[in-house]
Parts: sequence; structure tokens; C-alpha cells
Amino acid sequence: MKNLFDVAGKVAVVTGGSRGIGAMIARGFVENGVRTYLTARKEEALNATVEELSALGECIAIPSNLGTLEGVAAFAAAIRDREEQLHILVNNAGATWGAEFDEFPESGWDKIMDLNVKSLFFLTQQLAGALRAAGTAEDPARVINIGSINGFTHSHMNNYSYSASKAAVHHLTRHLGADLAADYINVNAIAPGFFPSKMTAHMLEHAEEMVKDIPRGRLGNPEDAAGTAIYLSSRASAWVTGHTLALDGGYLALV
Repeated sequence: MKNLFDVAGKVAVVTGGSRGIGAMIARGFVENGVRTYLTARKEEALNATVEELSALGECIAIPSNLGTLEGVAAFAAAIRDREEQLHILVNNAGATWGAEFDEFPESGWDKIMDLNVKSLFFLTQQLAGALRAAGTAEDPARVINIGSINGFTHSHMNNYSYSASKAAVHHLTRHLGADLAADYINVNAIAPGFFPSKMTAHMLEHAEEMVKDIPRGRLGNPEDAAGTAIYLSSRASAWVTGHTLALDGGYLALV
């Protein structure tokens, strides 16, 4: 039982890996011996993150636009060209949109659903062969979808398509977790609470007030994100599939 959390030698893909929670998870993987592919739409930011992480281990950039099926297919093909086996897929790429209910646009609905839900499903489908090749009965391949506490409860914001998309991610995780288990692919999700990131930057000026609603008394940090992803990628979680783990410092326990 000594090496239950060892992920060294595995191959991972982290989408939306240039910043925020994706970059936090990627750093944890790279520092623990995982060959990690990062993708994002903005090439300059992606290359900067990969350059930084490459000082710690093996990290490779493949720019992509996962907001379209063509982009998903091109990125999946690039991974398959490089790797026959994929042990870990982290579906982290996502976006949000805010607008008042009466003015909420169709574009703000479709863009978020396409990236946060549709691309997640089809990228998993496109990389399923490589995941099947990596998984074993003792240590399955892993898909980790990044949901949100907004997918569980009222966000108190006007991010209608975002909260709906994350609820969909949680349910899709449950569905795929059951359907892919026989292929030795575990599918789980992480539902982060409040982490400092570009997506939450507009809220951080109220960080002191936000912390009052978190039983643990602080925001999330990189070790929290990386540690949870490493657990869900390691032998320690081999019998865990179809679940969404709230990573929120206890926030949901109070609402």
C-alpha cells in the first residue's frame, strides 16, 4: 500500500491548462513524474505555462480550439499521433458568461454549452481508444471532468448557461462512469469552490466576505487542486467512478 498515490510514468492531457485550476493540476502532475500535454486556445499563454512547467518535468504544448468539433478532432488526432496510451484525461477547458435574465443572449448559451459540455463529451469519445489501451483492471485509465459548485446550488450570479453546463457535466460524469467502467476507464469529476483564477477575478475583491462562507476559512490553493486530481488519477481511487467530488472547503455543507 506504500505507492497508492504514485502517478509517475503516466501520460496525461489537461485541457485549458494554461492558467487557473488546469495549470494547478498540470503542475502537480508534472512534478510527480507524469508526461503532461497541455492545450489552450491562446498560444502565447500556453507556451509560457509549458516553459515554466518544463523546468519541473515533461510538459508539452499543443494549441487548440476545443470550442468546435473540428478543433476537438484535430487535437485528439495530435494526441493519438504522439501517444498510443493515455492514462489521464482532465477535461478542464471551460468558459462562463454573465447577463441579466431578460437580456441573456443565445450566443452566451451556445458558446458555453459547446465548450463546457459538448467538447468534453466528444474529446472523451475521440480519446477513448487511447484510454482503453492504458487502463487495466487494477489501475484503470482516468477521466476527470471539472465541474463546479455552481452545478449543485444557486450561484447568486447571472451565469445561467454556466451553472446549467456544470450541472450537465456532473450528470454526464455519472453516466459515463457507469458506461465506461467495463472498459477500465474511471470517470469522475471535481467540483471546485472558490479558487483564485481569471474566471473568478471579478469576485476576488470580495474575498474577505467570501471566506466567511467557507468553513475551512480560506480560498482554494494549487495544492488542493493538484492533490485531488492526483488522488483521482492514482491506484488509491481505482474503485471510484461516476462521482463528483466537491472541492470547496465545506461551502456546500452550509447552503
